[in-house]
Amino acid sequence: MKTAIRRTAVATILLVGSSGVIAGEPLGVCRENPHYFLFRGKPAVLVTSAEHYGAVLNLDFDYARYLDTLAADGLNLTRTFTGVYSEPPGKENAFNIERNTLAPVAGRLVAPWARSSESGYAHGGNKFDLTKWDDAFFTRLKAFVARADKLGIVVELDLFSPMYSDPIWNSSPMKSSNNVNGIGKCGKDEVHTLEKEPALLAVQEAVTRKIVTELNGFDNLYYEICNEPYFGGVTRAWHDRITDVIGDTEKNLPKKHLISWNVANDTAKVRDPHPGISVFNFHYAKTSAVTDNFALNKPLGLNETGFKGTGDDYYRMQAWEFMLAGGSLYNNLDYSFCTGHEDGSFPVKDPTPGGGGPNFRKQTRLLKEFLESFEFVRLKPTADLIKGGVPADTPALVLAEPGKQYAVYLRKSSAIGLELELPAGNYHGHWLNPITGETTPIERFDHKGGVARLKSPAEPHDIALRLVAQ
Repeated sequence: MKTAIRRTAVATILLVGSSGVIAGEPLGVCRENPHYFLFRGKPAVLVTSAEHYGAVLNLDFDYARYLDTLAADGLNLTRTFTGVYSEPPGKENAFNIERNTLAPVAGRLVAPWARSSESGYAHGGNKFDLTKWDDAFFTRLKAFVARADKLGIVVELDLFSPMYSDPIWNSSPMKSSNNVNGIGKCGKDEVHTLEKEPALLAVQEAVTRKIVTELNGFDNLYYEICNEPYFGGVTRAWHDRITDVIGDTEKNLPKKHLISWNVANDTAKVRDPHPGISVFNFHYAKTSAVTDNFALNKPLGLNETGFKGTGDDYYRMQAWEFMLAGGSLYNNLDYSFCTGHEDGSFPVKDPTPGGGGPNFRKQTRLLKEFLESFEFVRLKPTADLIKGGVPADTPALVLAEPGKQYAVYLRKSSAIGLELELPAGNYHGHWLNPITGETTPIERFDHKGGVARLKSPAEPHDIALRLVAQ
């Protein structure tokens, strides 16, 4: 923990236990503007470029070095899986990801359940016993969250994931061939349902209760019920049941954590959400995922992107557009993090389907710091303030507190004469290069009201504007 902790308006007694966990409020929704988070008494956006979810379940992955790298790069979020789901190593590589952290080598998967004395797990080692917990797993999980807590990093813990293929289902401890309990005799598209196998559902409810109980003391944490539940036969009734299990488990525990619904790839209109859901996440999202759901008055996130090649440009522009549309969370799949390169230095190349690396994390940090340079809880999407000067094929996003502060993002900049409607006032600011961080100052000017014309630098790429009133 940092030695200096900001006091909230209400005096709070901070107690530190032997585990180092502070008794405070966990990550929550900002009361002043519920589109953003509240973390340790301060409004927060969560922005990162993080590894492919194997930091805990892969025993060969040095999670301490990885988290230290994220913190040094100025990022504040990581997403990880629990070992209930993993991906096959070697020739069965699920998505052509080189050195996939979510695919431990033989015998190096750790999961919530203990290994039995019977050999035969699909990828090395003994089968699992779904009636017994693995203390080593929970020690590693809590140590991971504790180190992230010390570094100011929020952990999104995904409890489950669909089984996209038979090789992936063949990797799960929940499949009957991988456990000694005879549980999990269903097909890959029947794993996450209420009706197919009551014994499997009981195992899923029990592991949810166990994880939620073990991690209750942490404040740098929220739960996502299921990664991409719109694939693999995951039913809405099952998703609601696990949501209920979290709520019922925490009912008598000190802390209540946020719960996320991973709504869709691309975009979708959220309808009839479970009342226990507070965060709505999308994968590979368009800005319409924000605009179509802004009236929910909840944090909206893009918590996975990739599959558009190994370059930076697509992901950088997607991140800026999503966050400047009013999003509050962004996570890029960063394949430069892998075993032996937990500092994010592995050179990402084809056929790996995404990107990442030190340069991209620098660009991601620039986005986070740009947003944090504003009183962003007072900002709202106001793209209608742009009155001209932007070509029709150039997406332009604006967050503003009219008359006080303006955040603008343009996908293209070629000496654009941005026409922005401003009330009368004295303004100053700068243009930001989202790749290098270089700034071009805008000299202070008095404006009489109406449309102001602001000429951007002649850059061959995207650009951002920070404009504030005196």
